Parts: sequence; C-alpha cells; structure tokens
Amino acid sequence: MKSQDVRKQFLDFFESKGHLIVPSAPIVLKNDPTLMFNNSGMAQFKEYFLGNGTPKSKRIADTQKCLRVSGKHNDLEEVGIDTYHHTMFEMLGNWSFGDYFKKEAINWAWELLTEVYKIPKDILYVSVFEGNPAENVPFDQEAYDIWKTLISEDRIILGNKKDNFWEMGDQGPCGPCSEIHVDIRSAEEKALVSGKSLVNNDHPHVVEIWNNVFMEFNRKADGSLEKLPAQHVDTGMGFERLCMVLQGVQSNYDTDVFTPIIKEIEVITGAKYTIKASNKEEDKVNIAIRVIADHVRAVAFAIADGQLPSNTGAGYVIRRILRRAIRYGFTFLGTKEPFIYKLVETLSAQMGGSFPEIKSQKTLCANVIREEENSFLRTLDQGLVLLENIIANSKDTVISGKKAFELFDTYGFPIDLTALILSEKGLSLDEAAFESELQKQKERSRAASKVKAGDWNILLDDEEQEFIGYDYTEARVKITRYRKVESVKDGEIYQLVFNMTPFYPEGGGQVGDAGVLETANGDVIYIIDTKKENNLVMHFTKELPANLTEIFKVVVGPDLRRKSAANHSATHLMHQALRSILGTHVEQKGSLVNPNYLRFDFSHFSKMTEDELSQVEDFVNARIKEQLPLIERRSIPIQQALDEGAMALFGEKYGDAVRAIKFGESMELCGGIHVSNTAEIWHFKIISEGAVAAGIRRIEAITSDAVKAYFELQENTLTEVKTALKNPQDVMKAVHSLLDENAKLKSQIELLMKDKVNNMKANLISELQEINGIQFLAKQVELSPEGAKDLAYELGTVGNNMFLVLATAEEGKPMLSCFISKELVAEKNLNAGAVVRELGKFIQGGGGGQPFFATAGGKNEAGIQEALSKAFDFVK
Repeated sequence: MKSQDVRKQFLDFFESKGHLIVPSAPIVLKNDPTLMFNNSGMAQFKEYFLGNGTPKSKRIADTQKCLRVSGKHNDLEEVGIDTYHHTMFEMLGNWSFGDYFKKEAINWAWELLTEVYKIPKDILYVSVFEGNPAENVPFDQEAYDIWKTLISEDRIILGNKKDNFWEMGDQGPCGPCSEIHVDIRSAEEKALVSGKSLVNNDHPHVVEIWNNVFMEFNRKADGSLEKLPAQHVDTGMGFERLCMVLQGVQSNYDTDVFTPIIKEIEVITGAKYTIKASNKEEDKVNIAIRVIADHVRAVAFAIADGQLPSNTGAGYVIRRILRRAIRYGFTFLGTKEPFIYKLVETLSAQMGGSFPEIKSQKTLCANVIREEENSFLRTLDQGLVLLENIIANSKDTVISGKKAFELFDTYGFPIDLTALILSEKGLSLDEAAFESELQKQKERSRAASKVKAGDWNILLDDEEQEFIGYDYTEARVKITRYRKVESVKDGEIYQLVFNMTPFYPEGGGQVGDAGVLETANGDVIYIIDTKKENNLVMHFTKELPANLTEIFKVVVGPDLRRKSAANHSATHLMHQALRSILGTHVEQKGSLVNPNYLRFDFSHFSKMTEDELSQVEDFVNARIKEQLPLIERRSIPIQQALDEGAMALFGEKYGDAVRAIKFGESMELCGGIHVSNTAEIWHFKIISEGAVAAGIRRIEAITSDAVKAYFELQENTLTEVKTALKNPQDVMKAVHSLLDENAKLKSQIELLMKDKVNNMKANLISELQEINGIQFLAKQVELSPEGAKDLAYELGTVGNNMFLVLATAEEGKPMLSCFISKELVAEKNLNAGAVVRELGKFIQGGGGGQPFFATAGGKNEAGIQEALSKAFDFVK
C-alpha cells in the first residue's frame, strides 16, 4: 500500500465516524511562547483542552507535520542511527473534545488497524496504565476491560507512569493512555523471544505505532492532579511507522516515504544504501544517508513554513539539523560541494500533493539550503585548519577537551568529526573535559531560559475573553484570573487576564501593547507587555492591585499604539509596492512592527537598486498622500477574502472567518492594529536594505515621528558640515574640492610610505637572525599596520624560510603582523594565524588570517615587547 493511500484511508475512516478533517498546522509555531515547533498532533488544539476556546467540531482528525529534536527517544544526535526515529514526522490523529471517550477511541483504533489496514491481530500488543497510588490515580480498569473484548489478555501489558501516563508538560491537561505496539520480527525471532518482553525496550522491530491518550486530569504547579471538567481523547499514530508495517519492510527508511529521496542521494553522491549492512563502512554510509534523508525533510518544511536558519531560537535548531546532515555527507559520503538542496525537488514531487506549501516554496527552500551548505562547508574547511593548529601545538597524545569545545562552540566544528580526525592521527580526545564544558554551557542556557509559572488563580468564570482593541484604547474591566511567573531574565512578574481588553497581544509581527491599570483609589500599575498564550490575552505587570476583585480602568499607551499602527499600515503599503515594482514573486517572509521602526523580510533574488528603493518610497508616500481610508472587514469567509485578492501569508494559521485590511488596492489578511487613514502615517522612509538568506531580502524603514527625527538629524548634520567647511555658498562644490585635495595628499603619503618601507627594508635585512635554518626577525616599527604588511611582504622577497613578526602602535593601538614563508608553512607546520592568536594575548587582543600572513590587534601597548620576545619560542 502506497503512503498516499495509507494517509487517505486514515482520514476517510475518521470522516466516516463524524470527524471534521482539518489541514496540518504549520510546523513552525509563531504565536505560542511555550513551543518553538509543532511537536505533536495536539499542539494546535491546546487551547481547547485548556478550555480557552471552542473547536469547530467536537470530533476532529488530521495528519500533522511535527518536529522533535529533544525529549524521549528524540535526541537529534540519535536520529539516523536507528531506523524508526525522526526529526520531522507525520502524526495521524483523531480528537474528541468532550464528546466520545475510551470505548469509541479504542474500538475505532482496533477497527482501523485490523479491518481497514488488515494488520494481523497476532502481531499486535496493547498497553494500559497500571495506576499510581502515590498520586491517587487508579489502574485503568475501563480501558483494560474494553481491550479484553478485542484481544487476548496475554497481549495486554500494564504500563507505568513513564510509558502510559501522558502529560502536556510540567503543568496542564494529562491522563492515562493506551499504546498499540506491533511486532514485525520474523517467525524465527518470535519463537526465540516473546514480543511482549520487547515492548518499550527500543527494539527496532517491536515499536509503538499508536497512542490513545485519555485526558482526565489537570497537573497543577505543585504537582498535584485535579479532575478536568470534561474528558477528551487525543491520539497520535506515527505515519512513517505505520507505512513500514503496511509495506512489509523492516525500516521506516525502506518505505516509499523515504526511498525516492534515498535513491536521489545515491545518484548525486555515488554512495550505495544497503538494506542490511555487511560491515562497519557500509553501516556508516547507511547512517549518513538516513540522516540526510530525514533532515532535508525537517529543514525544507520549516523553511516553507517561514522559519529561516539563524543563530538564535528556532532558526538555530533548523541550522543545527541542516549542519548535521552536511557534516555526515562531508565525512562519510565524501561530499565537498553543496548537494542537499538538490533533494528539495524530489521532496516536493513526493509530498506536494498532501502539503502544497512544499511545492509552492521549493525554489526558496533550495536556495536557502544551498547557501547554508556553502557557508558550513567553508566553516568545516576553516575548522580543519584550526584543528591542525591545536594538534601541532599539543605536546600530548590526548587533545584538550576544552580546546575541542572552543572549536565546537565558536566555529560550529562537530565534535565527532574532531574525534574521527584525531583517531586517524593516532591521537585521542579528552572527552570528559569536553562533556564538562558542554554541560556547563547547557546549565547556563537552562538557567537563563528557565521559567517557573504558578497555577492560574481563577477569580471569575468567564467563558470567552473579549478583545475590543480595534475600537477602543481604554475600558473598565475585571480580572478573571492571574498567576505569578518567575524567570532569570525578567524576575518576578504577574500575568493578568481581563474579561475584556483593548490591549493588542504580540502577534503577526506587531509588538504587544503597553499601558496602565488604574484602581478605584487612583493607584496606577504599569502594564509592561501583552502576549497571547492558548487563546488567553495576558497582561504583564510587576505588581498586583491590592483589591483584585474591583473594577479597574485600563488604558493603552497612546504613543506606542499610534506609532505601531502607522508602521504596521506602512508595512502593508510597502508589500504592495514591492510586488508592483519588483514582481509578484515577492512574498512576505517575516516582519517586525514596533513603535520605533518596521522590518520586512521578503523573497527576492537580488539586491535592490537605489532606483528601486526610491520607487518603493515614492509608491508608499503616494498612497499616504492619497489619504486612503481603512476598510476593515472583521469576519469575512477566508475563501471569499482570497477570491477578492487578499494576500495570505505562508506559515500563518487562519480560521474559516478572517479579518481583511484594505487601503486602496492593498488587501491583506491581518489581525493587527492599523491607522484609520493613510494620512496618519505622515511619511515613509527606507533606512536599510540587505540580505537575510539566499533569496530573502530585508528592508528596515520608519514613519511618522521617527521620520521627523530623521530629517531633523540630517538637517543638523548638514549644518555641522557647513560650519566645518566655513559656510561655503555651494556645499557640494566645497565637499568635492576637499575630496580632490584629500586624494592628492593620500597619493603623496603613499609614495612617501613606499620610500620609508624601502629604506626600512634595507636597514632590517642586516638585523635578520638565522635560527635553525630560519631567517627570523621580531621588531616594533614606526609604520601604520598597512605599512607593516607591505614591509613584511617586501622582506619576504629577500630569501626563503622567513619568519617575521612586526609590531606597530599607531595612535596607541597595538597591532602584530606575522609573515611566514610558504615553504616553512608546508615543511615546519608553522601557521601565522596560530602565532598571532598566541602572541595577541600579551597585547590583550587576538586575530587571525592565513597560514602565511596574519594580524592581531589589541589594547595593551605595554605588552608589545613581551610579545616580540615570545615570538622567538616558535623557531627555537
């Protein structure tokens, strides 16, 4: 059975049971501060389990793109080692929100597996929760009794809290679960060892395929459990594992989910994937191919959903996944050029039918991946040189784990590649020291990001919080709930939820509102931020009002709101301008709207010209001058909005009814705050344009008060220039005259410097010392750093085997320049970069460069002489 049919039969089955089939949510979560990625099928439904929202239907089913890089069985470094865990995977799921419960969920699961998919009953095992007396949670007798009617009791396993009690996190909805496991071993293997004993023991052919979670409890901050007001069902079945079972293979990677990608990897690299490796070398190649096949899916889908690789947050996770794939190709498949980006075409053809975003965004995905590959391959080359330096400077066969960690942490050089290279050279790594440094870093990171949230204190039952911020900036409200949150970053803060709120919560690129809460006796508490979590708008304060039950007046900060609205509306107009001037290939890929400026990321293949930037500015300012009124439609069917030409953004989650914002011909789906008329923007000015990633450009711009301040600054700067030039009548003529004069003087200085360098060269040749066959000189010279470089290269022409260290201190800034003849670099394993990094410590600085020439700058001029004397140690 093909994977497309497996997916379709699941959805058709649950549709026949009265479930609404919904599309997969984006793999990247943009409005959930508790998660970077959709890591399970239920993530997009959290608000319903928490009672903070109402689902479209009480019965829902879908297939959800998920991404996991940590947690149970999902450490990134283990993916590809086995044949059944993944970073990106599909989770087939069905949900009941206060509707059916254990009986229906279990019976339907069994019906689908055994009657529709026709999986033999004698290869299936099921598990139920054995109970936990310590938490007063009993054995799940109800689930056990249901399973007894479907399967023999010797195939029912009692599971502990670790395996059979599912929790959303440290707090929140949770409950017992029933897992379904499959044993696909050969008859001979089954005769030797019972499959029952292998369940939940990481056997590659006795695996869990489906988990039915019965949400009955809420885990409180103190760890205690309380009953939920309604019972829910949350199930998740691993699509790739199900395909393995139905296609009669022994590995997820042998299913048609992965085989097209694996075949393409074989074609591109010339490597061969073997179903059963016969030796260690074949096994290494197999693992590398599995890593690449898995990782390209995760990275491509994340980029398609709007997450570009970067150095922080979710972007860092995506970069780390891709770099792991590149490194496996580099080490085990011998790929020294980018190739992973070529797999996007195959991925698009294979999965584009079920997930159209990968097809529509395939060019962007390929471009970004290719650029990342180029960048990391350069990093690997640089890391290899640095590692050679570490080896050359080590006097021991055990290489410092601390040095290896610096290579890993600063340059991104993989530790297992370090260990492999050392092993090939008969050296070893101090792994304990490396792990110690790594653990210290993890602890620092955990401590910095740790957040301790208390339980919600419910003051008032309120079915639905009302947002009134589109019409009002102040209101009289009641606090319905609050909680205390502690973190290293923000200290102790409180999150307040009102029965209604005019405060816009951070989302859609726009920052959250700030303002004040006024008590009846005139006290003022500052609301410092507003965010949304699980459908609750939360207002952040540093303190609580004395009387929590009174009616409060809340007021949105008018200045922040006005400036943010102007920048947000200008973003829409700029999007329209870019598509009009550059072409309809332009798509928004990210944005930031705050009171000070706006930032807009968009797809485009080249740097914008000055003329194009001017055209965009003129286009937006023309729309401002036209005084276009805001036409807002708050609840329009999404298909109608799209049919009328509204722009929808990839990676955003939209409901059936949407809010459409229109200024003239610009129409976008948007939930943000906007001006009532474009005239309120006043003026639009682009500050910068540059690249973010391959095929992605970024514009930063300002409006309103920020433009006024910008023009005032420009005017003040012009006045200062005039004053400095003694107030000429024609400022530009005076500037050009000054530039011409400066060019002439610069040319004269260069000639004088050449003469000085030549004179010094003649004098310094006599000071060269021969040490162990090396022509050595370490000296401070009265030159600029550029002059010292010229002098070093001139002396380098005098003969072979030159080792020169020249120091300068122009304007009190010490600089060391090291020149080493290329034959010394090759024969003596000397490296100028390593030399200046070591000597740079004496001038409180550092640097680097090429093996034959490098420089280091510092701030301690007094250390120059000690650095020069230590240079001798490299040649003695």
